[in-house]
Amino acid sequence: MTELLLLICAYLIGSIATAVWVSKGVFGIDIREHGSGNAGATNTFRVLGPKAGTFVMVVDMLKGILAIKLSLLIPYYQNPDNLTQLVNLQIGLGLAAVLGHVFPIWAGFRGGKGIATLFGMVLAIQPWVALLCVAVFLLILFLTRYVSLSSIIASIAFPVLILFIFKEEELYYRIFAIAVALMVVLTHQKNIARLITGTESKVPLFKNRRGLRRRRDEE
Repeated sequence: MTELLLLICAYLIGSIATAVWVSKGVFGIDIREHGSGNAGATNTFRVLGPKAGTFVMVVDMLKGILAIKLSLLIPYYQNPDNLTQLVNLQIGLGLAAVLGHVFPIWAGFRGGKGIATLFGMVLAIQPWVALLCVAVFLLILFLTRYVSLSSIIASIAFPVLILFIFKEEELYYRIFAIAVALMVVLTHQKNIARLITGTESKVPLFKNRRGLRRRRDEE
């Protein structure tokens, strides 16, 4: 019963609609009606600028971290002998937060793709793996300026690191890593199609962005 309550709490934490609340509260618009229509950090960055986008990204990451930290509320899982059960619980809590981000109860169940929250979740469980994935993401972003391509390659790097570099022994975490990569690829099918046709939008780096950008692209 306690685990179920924590999963519900994790979902509610994930449902904090950062992009929607920032766009409405500060800019007087609904981010879901502009740009790609996605209530995530990337669309916020493109539509509202780097400051708002960075804030949304950080808060969305913190949602994933906080969801994982809920596991600390149950002493049973802090015993080293219960490591497998702890990992399973943490994965469940993290996924509940991601589900909340994608389908937020506080924002009509219309959220983002959950990449930042997913990253926060991984950062809380496997910080070194998460940081290496960030390095991959930033490298690809710097070379190509494509956020979608950077997200896809970083997500593929995740199971590669887990399986072959860090050689994670927990079966469910290995399965989770592979599932994450597949999920990101599947949710970016439209972006992949645009990358192939050369119509995917690039994100300019080191430039200030002002005003609303009504672009038809996805995160």
